[in-house]
Amino acid sequence: MLFNIEAFGRMLLIGGGVIAFVGLLFLVFGRLGLGRLPGDILVQRENFTFYFPLATMIIISIVLTLIFNLIRR
Repeated sequence: MLFNIEAFGRMLLIGGGVIAFVGLLFLVFGRLGLGRLPGDILVQRENFTFYFPLATMIIISIVLTLIFNLIRR
């Protein structure tokens, strides 16, 4: 079986592009305050920090559901 180096190169470029795009989204969302909403759970102790972005995940889920439903139609 032969290894197709061109297909592997395309796959790496697409994967890198997706990672860069997600990184940019995180930067933009961070500046908009997403991730520090009321409803996000934050517990801090001396040597322990627990963060559960509940409200942020709900908002992202709603937005993605709307986007994918519009694309599907």
